[in-house]
Amino acid sequence: MFEVVMKLLNRNQKTSKEIAKDRLKVVLIHDRANISPEVMQALKNDIIEVISHYMDINKNEMEISLENDDNSVALLANIPVNRIKNQSKR
Repeated sequence: MFEVVMKLLNRNQKTSKEIAKDRLKVVLIHDRANISPEVMQALKNDIIEVISHYMDINKNEMEISLENDDNSVALLANIPVNRIKNQSKR
């Protein structure tokens, strides 16, 4: 799905047919997973909260998405880490 999103962002190189097809794929993946945008945002917020206990992360560049194949749906997270927090303080 990340590739689909990247293709959507680089749509200068694509025909409108290809763009529409990619957008439809994103919609179908979310429909098949039966996850609303609100749930995806809540999931992202929970992941940020947990990971932030251990690492300083770049929340603005964080990407959470779903990828679908014939048999399953995978949650993909790309989380830029600025630094690992000192664990001795915990």
